Amino acid sequence: MIDKQTILSIFASELSIIREAYMTLQQLKYIVAINRQRNFARAAEQCGISQPTLSAMLVKLEEELDVRIFERSNKLVTPTAAGEKIIRQAEKALAEAERITELVAEDKGDVGGELALSVGPTIAPYILPKFIRHYVENYPSVKLSVSEMKADAMLSELQVGHLDAGIAISGNMRQGILEVPLYTERFMVYLSEDCWRKLPVFKPENLEHEKMWIMKEAQCLRESAFSFCKARTKGNRVYEAGSIETLIRIVDENGGFTIIPEMHLPFLSDRQRENVRRIEGDYLSQRRVSLYIREDYIRQRMLNSITETLLRFMPEGMMEERIVKYGIKL
Repeated sequence: MIDKQTILSIFASELSIIREAYMTLQQLKYIVAINRQRNFARAAEQCGISQPTLSAMLVKLEEELDVRIFERSNKLVTPTAAGEKIIRQAEKALAEAERITELVAEDKGDVGGELALSVGPTIAPYILPKFIRHYVENYPSVKLSVSEMKADAMLSELQVGHLDAGIAISGNMRQGILEVPLYTERFMVYLSEDCWRKLPVFKPENLEHEKMWIMKEAQCLRESAFSFCKARTKGNRVYEAGSIETLIRIVDENGGFTIIPEMHLPFLSDRQRENVRRIEGDYLSQRRVSLYIREDYIRQRMLNSITETLLRFMPEGMMEERIVKYGIKL
């Protein structure tokens, strides 16, 4: 029979092991924060501790590992070559540790914690205003942060775990990233008044006979047979603009035509809507939009909080049928 003193000794030993593991996780959080902020004061503020405490914890970890993780100077804090490897592993370890809490929350059906979401700049104007309003109303326990990023930056941030999910044009492939199609949006032709009186029905072959005003490369119709990117040599004049609003104003002032996404229609005046035409013929004139996550992402209910919010305001029939019926299954 084990006596009371032995039981207390075993308990104390186990408690020490747990405490050491906890401190190790804390140290990993500290070095990840230092790497992201590249500044001890900002990293300490992010971690909710004093700067001397943060510095002491870093020194302790470096002594335990017998390696220097960061080079420090008065102005710069940069990881060493060994430090970069340690930081990458620390991010992975922290992500795995967080999975335990996430699994419990998922099992309970809770939606809470933090959601870091990125939305592409050519999509954001059409979904973000309503998305933020509906999301905050329906998921008050979630701390939502949204940033606009181009696809390459978004994928890089997803890979290192700085983002939970990203919404961008479909077809952006990256190792370790999973793409989930969300919705398909048609493109319409916006014609000047002089132009549409001549062309009551718009067909792509009319491109070479009229002025066309195109969008930047990032806004091209990637999967379309009818693509302004492929038709740069046609038409009398080509100008690259950065926003749909600018293109519409150019058309109104100079004549010709451009293309606009279907979700831009509510932004047009009644008079401008009279200048909108569908693209006739067997051409794929649309863009697909997808949700991007890491392949090992497990917060299924969090992802469905995104799709459920989109369904509250997206035009009927635009969302992927599978998403509407079943949501996202990981």
